[in-house]
Amino acid sequence: MAKILLAEDDENLGFMIQDSLSDVGHEVVWKSDGQSALEVFTKADFEICLLDVMMPKMDGFELALKIRALSEFVPILFLTAKSQEADRLEGFEVGGDDYITKPFSIKELAFRIQVFLRRSGSPSSPVKSSEIVSFGQSSYDPVNLTYSYQGTNQSLTQMEANLLNLLLQHRNELVKREFILETIWGENDYFKGRSLDVFITRLRKYLKNDESLEIRNHHGVGFNLLIAETG
Repeated sequence: MAKILLAEDDENLGFMIQDSLSDVGHEVVWKSDGQSALEVFTKADFEICLLDVMMPKMDGFELALKIRALSEFVPILFLTAKSQEADRLEGFEVGGDDYITKPFSIKELAFRIQVFLRRSGSPSSPVKSSEIVSFGQSSYDPVNLTYSYQGTNQSLTQMEANLLNLLLQHRNELVKREFILETIWGENDYFKGRSLDVFITRLRKYLKNDESLEIRNHHGVGFNLLIAETG
């Protein structure tokens, strides 16, 4: 079970989430505004953050940015009543890993949390989880979630790491979009597909200096992580 930070200003919803998740064994620290949530985040270790978007003192997007500045690893799931695509994509741009749209069932929320915890504990990897993966002129440390190229290190979020691991596991092969979505996010829908595109863009940015690497897009089908022979 996990220690969860819940930032939600709706008292009824916050109480229901805290009570329900506590009943299944999670430890839930609930704060009703973004500033209080940030303060408690700096004082304890959390395994997942559930952030409402619209909150007093600090909204969920700003809170996510500040959490990401402190931790690249902790999964962030937005609780949002917003349905517009731009709002959802903004959540991914500021470092969120997933979202769930209000109204939602506690059963669905608990399932999403378990998906994150399962993948955080055992991300897909082509080698033993303690081994550093070398590819092209780069390397990836699956323990510390760090991508390295010529002495420069880039910390990855858990979802970025999961995506890189999956592409490495199928290096030089076409990996279909639906397979990626179902493996990493647990479902295949339009908005999860757009979030996948955001994460692919992030990985391309990290890998761009290694000329032996290319993430190639096959429009509407999937992606290849192409690794050229070196030396």
